[in-house]
Amino acid sequence: MGVPCGSLQSSSPWIGTEKIDGRVNGFLRVSQRWKKDSSRKAVHFSELQLRSESAQHGPVSLTVSYACKDFRVPTLQSGNSPMSFDGNWLLKSKGEEVAPYLNERCIFLVGMMGSGKTTVGKVLSEALAYSFVDSDKYVEEALGGSPVTQIFKQFGESYFRDYESEALRNLSLMPRQVVATGGGAVVRDINWKYMKKGLTVYLQVPLDALARRIAAVGMNSRPLLDFGSGDAYTKIFMSLFTLSKKRRQAYSNADVTVSLQHIAAQEGLEDLSDITPSAIALEVLVQIQGFLLRNEEGMSI
Repeated sequence: MGVPCGSLQSSSPWIGTEKIDGRVNGFLRVSQRWKKDSSRKAVHFSELQLRSESAQHGPVSLTVSYACKDFRVPTLQSGNSPMSFDGNWLLKSKGEEVAPYLNERCIFLVGMMGSGKTTVGKVLSEALAYSFVDSDKYVEEALGGSPVTQIFKQFGESYFRDYESEALRNLSLMPRQVVATGGGAVVRDINWKYMKKGLTVYLQVPLDALARRIAAVGMNSRPLLDFGSGDAYTKIFMSLFTLSKKRRQAYSNADVTVSLQHIAAQEGLEDLSDITPSAIALEVLVQIQGFLLRNEEGMSI
């Protein structure tokens, strides 16, 4: 069942274009896929599947699919939180489902620089009706507004890490927040003590994708990158490789790991840059819910 793009408004979830009468008991699932046609324009496919149990007819399944061409795929840009029209509805619904399990606990996003913690964090906070905080910005404000790169140059990394730990301690005492941490926040054990008061989520992105993303936006805000000779991509990749070896074990402490490669495989995407922030945030919610339910079951045994 096809619907013209022009009939879908971003302020109204596409589920509202179909009215399903009667009382239904079962579950509702929405999936979405992004592909590119020969002209490199995005094609968005959304599918709604409704399964219900009927006393008279048994299991009933209804599938409605929409294809929407010339719809631009939101890219994962730092500092922005784009969400598609159906992504808004689905994320909000999942957020409302997961929120009671969180019991107002904070969510701390960890991962390498450029992994999208800020972008995904903003989308996630909207879905959960949480506040959003960037720990780097928190430290910058505490030090009079100086950017992180300037703090590193003027006072050194250790000075910054001390303030970062203090920021995480303060933030861990506040409920209902999504916190995007700096890439190196995981290196201090004390920081894990603070973050474990909430839930920790590791955004796992391949180094190649990180290097390409950072090279595209520039390195000026990345104080730990090596600015040696060579092309930008190679310099960034080698720096990230060195940092990842130091931090790999620390990231494994996270309660939940969300792999972008896994999301791409689920969505049938070849290019990780085609994964939307809303798709990542949705996977975060799914993984958090699974983690909390497993813990709940373990405690009841």
